Amino acid sequence: MTDRTMETRPGAATRVRNLLRPIGRFLLPLVVSLLLLVALWYGFLKLYPQVGLVGKSPGDVWTYLVTGPSADSARQVIFAEMRITLRDAFIGFGAGMGAALVVAALFIGIPAVAQAFMPVAMLLRSVPLVAITPIIVLVFGRGLFGVTVMAAIVVFFPALVMIMTGLRSAPRQATELVRAYGGSNWTAMRMVAIPAALPSVFAAARVSVPGALIGALLGEWLGSGTGLGAGLIRAIPTFQYNRLWASIALVTVVSVVAYAVVGVAENLVLARFAPERERD
Repeated sequence: MTDRTMETRPGAATRVRNLLRPIGRFLLPLVVSLLLLVALWYGFLKLYPQVGLVGKSPGDVWTYLVTGPSADSARQVIFAEMRITLRDAFIGFGAGMGAALVVAALFIGIPAVAQAFMPVAMLLRSVPLVAITPIIVLVFGRGLFGVTVMAAIVVFFPALVMIMTGLRSAPRQATELVRAYGGSNWTAMRMVAIPAALPSVFAAARVSVPGALIGALLGEWLGSGTGLGAGLIRAIPTFQYNRLWASIALVTVVSVVAYAVVGVAENLVLARFAPERERD
């Protein structure tokens, strides 16, 4: 019993180490990017001192949110707006990714549908979201529904293209083997194409996380008038530049953290279901 335990411990430690190594490789560049962003922020303000009245440094943002005399009230206002934006972005992200998965599977399973509707989807993608915002507001209203629709639109089209590419990359021999045993196109997709498309699905999710935030901010600015998007616009004419830069910094940090969470989930899932695939 003891010998068997001693034999299994190195194997378990190796599996954990092999699992943590790609996660570390993924997170380290993000930390370096954040540090580089802060350095560039400081460098820009030093290089262009004429924007000093409007531009705020990371130290100013830290003072405004953490150590300043009105930091408590500032955090309360910004975090309250951020909660609304995160709710809008999260719902829009889920709706956009879900719709992209369903439509991509439909397009791959029924090529005639893809030939008929894919050009329409690409045409709609080329229309600026600002231009169709009034229509979205008229149809879906100015509340949560309208904002999440705009966030979902930003997520949907890039995710659709990436997921379709992943589904089409399924091994042809494995697909033909399923069909040879009497499986339908949908069975081949479920057993072969979807597992093969997992890296593309997670890549689409990583790209879509900041997109959902941008869509939510835009929807709040042009539609609902609530959340951090509306707060950013209100801060400009009232000369609340500390609030403006603090909000931008917070959105950036949240985007990076959400991107990192999806990346870690990607490494965990692929290590379990596609261990032979290492993310670049």
